[in-house]
Amino acid sequence: MDKFINIIKLSVGTETVDDLAEWQKSKRSQTSDGLPRHITRMWPKRTAEILNGGSIYWVIKGVIQCRQRIVRLDETSGQDGIRRCAIVLDPGMIRVQGSLKRAFQGWRYLAPVDAPRDLPENRDHEDPLPIDLTRALAEIGVL
Repeated sequence: MDKFINIIKLSVGTETVDDLAEWQKSKRSQTSDGLPRHITRMWPKRTAEILNGGSIYWVIKGVIQCRQRIVRLDETSGQDGIRRCAIVLDPGMIRVQGSLKRAFQGWRYLAPVDAPRDLPENRDHEDPLPIDLTRALAEIGVL
């Protein structure tokens, strides 16, 4: 049995991993201690497992492309007073082997065995392949 669980989430409005990283540098997307966060309506029920080493895997343009370690879950509320969960993230983006993922609402749990593997360290700073090529390679199982 796994001791941790991951989350998978669509990165809506971003075209690349670099776009996501750039957006997370804005004050609007950060906690008071400067860490990036993603705010969601639903609070994960498996908090202990998430905080035991889980990551958020980002789907960009239909392909899982990177992950970030989840640091903590903060309670926050908007101007409407509704309680929400701020998923606080390590700012480091870890690129992963491209894996196709259909669109879905919200976030989902992702078991470690189902998560795409990290790219080797010597490949994580390479220029990314064009998204159409990444998708085509993932479809045939090359990535």
